[in-house]
Amino acid sequence: METLDSGRWSDLPVDILRSLFERLSFMDFYKAKMVCSNWYLCSKQTLGPKGGSSPLLLLSPEEGGCRLYNPEEDRVYVPRRDFSGCRFLGNSGKWFLVADSQSNLYIVDVFSDEKIDLPRLELAIRRWKSAEKLRGVVWVDEETRDYVVVCRFDRCDFIRFCKKGDDRYSEIQTRVGVNVFLKGQDDMVLNGYNLYVFTPCCSLRHIDLSGKDGFEDVIEQPMFTWYKPFPSAEEEERMRAFKVISESYNIAVVTRSGEVLLVHNYTYESTTTFEKHRMFGVYKRQLKDLDPETYKPCLVEVDSLGDEALFLDLGITVPADATFGIEPNSIYFTRDDRFRLMPLSFLDICVYNLATKSIKRFPTLPSKFKLKDAQWFIPS
Repeated sequence: METLDSGRWSDLPVDILRSLFERLSFMDFYKAKMVCSNWYLCSKQTLGPKGGSSPLLLLSPEEGGCRLYNPEEDRVYVPRRDFSGCRFLGNSGKWFLVADSQSNLYIVDVFSDEKIDLPRLELAIRRWKSAEKLRGVVWVDEETRDYVVVCRFDRCDFIRFCKKGDDRYSEIQTRVGVNVFLKGQDDMVLNGYNLYVFTPCCSLRHIDLSGKDGFEDVIEQPMFTWYKPFPSAEEEERMRAFKVISESYNIAVVTRSGEVLLVHNYTYESTTTFEKHRMFGVYKRQLKDLDPETYKPCLVEVDSLGDEALFLDLGITVPADATFGIEPNSIYFTRDDRFRLMPLSFLDICVYNLATKSIKRFPTLPSKFKLKDAQWFIPS
């Protein structure tokens, strides 16, 4: 009987490949996609295993390394690469921005172990004493492998970035020579070559990183600052019944429209039962609604995200998909100090429904691991 040699595995009939893919665990599914171009194309036409394109969690245990958790399967996987001593700063699809124990930065595919080395940050790390203060975001084009990396050190006046082909980092000043409303940085989101920086003055700085010669501020003068609406009398009365433990403001970009949202989240404790709870509020800006005294627009609360889900670890919204377990009108959350140090922040892995104001947690995770961090990601 004739046997298939290794050179003909790429020629297997599509029906057989689909049947094979549907029987694999999600981890083996992603490894199989990388066998050859034909298998990759076939995987795109296959529903794949349960949870194959669902939101996943990269877990960072206190003991070191990392694990991949699939909520649909309630199953934990161990990556092939040893990530001991590494910190995961941000992600774009299956690609993670990683800082290793020697303060080397690189981008890695957590399924295939494909690795992209990045320029070093020796001088910056020596100046700021500790790599633990390093924060970063990353974007990777899955087709072309083009990428952008943006990083900063906590309490540092500079933002540094590099793109594919760069052998060093370029600097973006956030203090000197910058409009007073655009000074500083409280949060940032990277969406392709567009960097959005939310400042302490509640203004939004939009920076274009696509040019060959550095960067360009899309809007040099802020039109308005962002003001959250004052709470109603009813809300103020309700808030007296609890004590706020921690709160933060983050920005997020609606992927389809490019609109920027402000997300307010806070943890509070009941003054009677002492139970801890978390709440979220989402706001957008409408220039037509101006405060008659200040002529500045108050933000309008968003009651629904519609058929989209918001991933705060990524700072973007994505289309909801019941097939893949991406819940509509929901906020996927892990922690509120990913961009800057907040002493009262803590890890809280959850999915919050904006309409029902209900929250879903994953109680089995703390019992399995002592976690120091976790990040939601959506494999492509």
